[in-house]
Amino acid sequence: MNYATFRRPFAALLLGLALAQPVVAATPPTAHPAVADNPAAHPSFTVRVVGKGRPVLLIPGLTCPGAVWDETVARYQSRYQCHVLSLAGFGGVAPAAGVPTAAFLPAVRDQLLAYIKTQKLDRPAVIGHSLGGFMGLWLSTTQPDAVGPLVILDSLPFMAAVQNPALTAEAARPMAESMRKQMSAGKMPLAQQRQMVAGLVTDTARQTLVARWGQASAPASVGQAMYELYTTDLRAELGAVRQPALVLGSWAAYQPYGATMASTRAIFAAQYAKLPQHRIEMSEAGRHFLMYDDAAWVFAQTDAFLQANYAARK
Repeated sequence: MNYATFRRPFAALLLGLALAQPVVAATPPTAHPAVADNPAAHPSFTVRVVGKGRPVLLIPGLTCPGAVWDETVARYQSRYQCHVLSLAGFGGVAPAAGVPTAAFLPAVRDQLLAYIKTQKLDRPAVIGHSLGGFMGLWLSTTQPDAVGPLVILDSLPFMAAVQNPALTAEAARPMAESMRKQMSAGKMPLAQQRQMVAGLVTDTARQTLVARWGQASAPASVGQAMYELYTTDLRAELGAVRQPALVLGSWAAYQPYGATMASTRAIFAAQYAKLPQHRIEMSEAGRHFLMYDDAAWVFAQTDAFLQANYAARK
């Protein structure tokens, strides 16, 4: 499989997620009393703190609120203090002031680093999906000592370079700008939107849930986040990352385009080549939302990784 074959459906899946339609809502797990917080200090995201133990940051992907991690929180809240983020403008959260003209993702990064310091979180582990996995890497390259082990679900350090590994962030700007304009133009026809979401997650009920979050998201916020995601290249900076990382990838959604597990793993391996301590594992059948499609496998991988690198304190 060539890079162009992979990039086209991958970009389409992200765009489809951004423009999807609604139907049902999620039921969040019960929240424990949160640590003292000053929400005004991080207007680019909200935080819900659940559980007790060593801190773990859970960062969702494009258009998704923190509720995407409900099952993950339910599993880990007895062992870890889960800091569940919802980014401004995603999944019903009010958009941040200044979007789309402001630098949205850099603001999320900087405010999250400040949050870690203010809350006195001791090198928290990070579990991030898609954009959230990218953000985990960005935290680590910006302040290598700020966070602990990384669990990255179906994300890459430079999304735009899947088609052409030699692509630069500057050269990617026209494509990214086109995507931003497309996002701002309005919603896709319903049938096309549902088809896109079906490429992200297998279960039809989950498709409905993900679609609802897309509809509840602010188009300008999502478009700006997409633009910045596609024009930020972390590959050359990965050598600064000091913590171990577990990268969990998907490939099944790209099989109709000629993908195999081996060919998709090779793309991941090339992008993560400069990351000092990492392991890449590929799901057999999961699509982009691995925590939904292949939950038992994701939990088994994450359990073992955290136990080896971030054991819960007794």
